[in-house]
Amino acid sequence: MGYTTAWKRLSPAKLNAAIQTFSLIAIFFEGYDQGVMGGVNASPNYVTEVNIGLPNGTVTNTTKQGGIVSVYYLGAIVGCFIGGWAADRIGRINGLFFAAIFAIVGGALQAATQGADFILVARVVTGLGTGALTGITPVLVSEVSSADHRGGFLGYVFIANYLGISVAYWLDFGLSFVDGGYSAVRWRFLLAFQCFPALLLFAGIKMLPDSPRYLASVGRTAEAREVLEHVRGKFDASVEQEFDQIVAMAEETKPSSPVEFIKIIFGLDKSKGAHLGRRAWLCIWLQIMASWTGITAVTAYSPVLLRQAGYSQIKQNGLAGGLNTIGIIGTIISAQIVDKYGRRRCLMWGAGGLSIVNIIAASLYEASRHNPTLADSIAPAAVTMLFLFNLVYAATWGTVAFLIPTEIFPSKMRAQGNGFGITGWAIGVGWTVLVNPIMFHSIESRTYFLFAALNFIWIWIVYLFYPETANRSLESIEAMFTSSPFYWQMEKAYAENKDFFKEKATPGVGLENVKDNESSFHVERSCV
Repeated sequence: MGYTTAWKRLSPAKLNAAIQTFSLIAIFFEGYDQGVMGGVNASPNYVTEVNIGLPNGTVTNTTKQGGIVSVYYLGAIVGCFIGGWAADRIGRINGLFFAAIFAIVGGALQAATQGADFILVARVVTGLGTGALTGITPVLVSEVSSADHRGGFLGYVFIANYLGISVAYWLDFGLSFVDGGYSAVRWRFLLAFQCFPALLLFAGIKMLPDSPRYLASVGRTAEAREVLEHVRGKFDASVEQEFDQIVAMAEETKPSSPVEFIKIIFGLDKSKGAHLGRRAWLCIWLQIMASWTGITAVTAYSPVLLRQAGYSQIKQNGLAGGLNTIGIIGTIISAQIVDKYGRRRCLMWGAGGLSIVNIIAASLYEASRHNPTLADSIAPAAVTMLFLFNLVYAATWGTVAFLIPTEIFPSKMRAQGNGFGITGWAIGVGWTVLVNPIMFHSIESRTYFLFAALNFIWIWIVYLFYPETANRSLESIEAMFTSSPFYWQMEKAYAENKDFFKEKATPGVGLENVKDNESSFHVERSCV
């Protein structure tokens, strides 16, 4: 039995654990690479190496600093599209394998940086790998997981995201003691460390089987059945029905293409479902709004924010690590409440809470600016607000913004739909990390007032336009996209038409055509 069939020697429990482990490694890489630049930007040697500031670490060219950070997300956008395109043709596992190669090469190039142009290219290469990893991993998880565990696992998997961010900051905290923080080792090791999870992924991912859905889509139905039976640990009537659904859906599945993405964005492709363009923009803007809650400022520039609060270099690094570690607790909370209270409530409550926290933080910083003698007494309260911000965000927007794109698209293009969410994430985060240093340099802590106002606006956008998908089958969600884009009209359409979209129980049936007095719907059998 060879390397690529090693999974056959594992028990079902161990195989599922292996799939989940490598999924966590992929998301850990994304989180680490997202957080690593906070410590890198705080390294004086890096500041002089890429010529963005003074030898003491003071950044004087914030536009250039933000450009170096944000260009990574341009690569992530491209990587997401290419990764999704490749995963439909060569498989989820092979897609992750080649994405890991880009991640390794990009990480090594970043660690070897010899100037600004050098690291710009290196971060684009890393972004290509990250975009592909972030786009493919949730698809692999959803296609392998059983329906009753998929949502919970997709929530818990983002613990790895915050764990990656936290490791980046804690490593910087430890390295800041080397030569007083002025050593090149501080930032070069931080950038090199990201190669470690990428190497683990590269070395082990090929030992796993591809998803049953992909195997069925390329005609390898016998292998699809074998994998499904192995991951479920049985092949009873329910698993047989699931297999029939996978095969039926595969007959209607076509590989995605860049042209199709463009057609959907402009609302030109209606062959796979109604209002696909609207759904794509809901995913894109949800991630952009998430970035503009203020989270990227807290994640990527927390050392700078803590410096404004008056803390020493050592305390800045230690608090930055703790600040991002609190996100793990928030993610655990999210996994417990997102199904109980629903997606919309989590988003609206989260935006309201973040708006209040931003107002308090901004007010504290303003008081400190106008009366410097109060700085020492105000600083702990200001930092507490940063911790509270991360906790609220992780418990609400941090998970839901990645969850909704996996729910609102028809099954035959759910992988593509997730790509729109990842694209929005890359645009949103790339945009904010570019302008955040400029904003904090120009208007300083008043930036928090802007974030507070935006969060208040997000409450109303979510209320008006975003559907509630919690505790509703993926098939019945189709009913919400047959009418007006407003929430109350979607709820009305759901109440009237949901029964037409329930999955038919007859094994082996590929598609069902259903009609009501207003619309004709084309609904495929879902494999989940």
